[in-house]
Amino acid sequence: MFSLLGGVFLGWSLGANDASNVFGTAVSSKMIKFWTAALLASAFVIIGAILSGQAGIETLNGLTSISLKQAVVSSVAAAITVTIMTFMGFPVSTSQSVVGSILGIGILNNQLNLAGFSKVVVCWVGTPIGAAIVSVLLYYGLGRLYNRAELTLFQSDVLIRILMIIAGSYGAYALGANNVANVTAVFVGAGLVSVFYAALIGGLSIALGILTYSKPVMETVGKKLVKLDPFSALVVVLSLALTVHFYTLVGVPVSTSQAVIGGVLGIGLVKGVNTVSRLTLRNILLAWLLTPVVACFFSITINFIIHLHYIPGQ
Repeated sequence: MFSLLGGVFLGWSLGANDASNVFGTAVSSKMIKFWTAALLASAFVIIGAILSGQAGIETLNGLTSISLKQAVVSSVAAAITVTIMTFMGFPVSTSQSVVGSILGIGILNNQLNLAGFSKVVVCWVGTPIGAAIVSVLLYYGLGRLYNRAELTLFQSDVLIRILMIIAGSYGAYALGANNVANVTAVFVGAGLVSVFYAALIGGLSIALGILTYSKPVMETVGKKLVKLDPFSALVVVLSLALTVHFYTLVGVPVSTSQAVIGGVLGIGLVKGVNTVSRLTLRNILLAWLLTPVVACFFSITINFIIHLHYIPGQ
């Protein structure tokens, strides 16, 4: 079971980077306190992972055959990649990191399921686009209902806070269900654990990342890309939750970072593109492009290093 530490490390990285997205906009808009969000996100991530994490695990298992040693290598490579991006303040895709590291192993084994990879890549592209579309539709649809309610300022504040808690909890559930595969699927494929224990261990490690190091990325998502009012923050969380849940049903692990950025950009387009920080957006897009490449490189490099043998001089 010591081999699972690589997966736990990856789960911590995912929680620190990706899982914060479900409540990042709510926290940055000062509607919910960080620790309230962190505790709720942690609980619902675990529930989602246990109840609905199987489909994504099966999808990643089908990308390539993998040994236990290679499972550890791919997990560590993905975790290093995500951790580096996290320290740089980028909300990167853990899904891209994991698939990139698995790709590296597949290259070494000369065994790749290209059809499976194509399906995953198509979903990567569709995630931010879909979230942006959902965000725009929700903004106008919910906006009409909100305006018709004619609430007082106090009533509006209470309602938005309650809805943010519900939406964020739903988003955390979808995150756990969708992204737990990124953490421990390779260990199921290697025969180390069952699907249930993979989901449980993955969910707990993601929760640990949320509780210990999720605050910095929340600031990048919620403040630096576009300024969000409370209603817009609610729309972003709902668009993320619906988008990620859709891909959970499809059985493909996707990035909550890409979903939340798509949702935020949808709001930016509604309010005018000038509200979006182009520099921050450019850096995030660059991180997305580099993540699978860097993870693939680390995977191949680590595998090469552990197979080096010292030959003493004659």
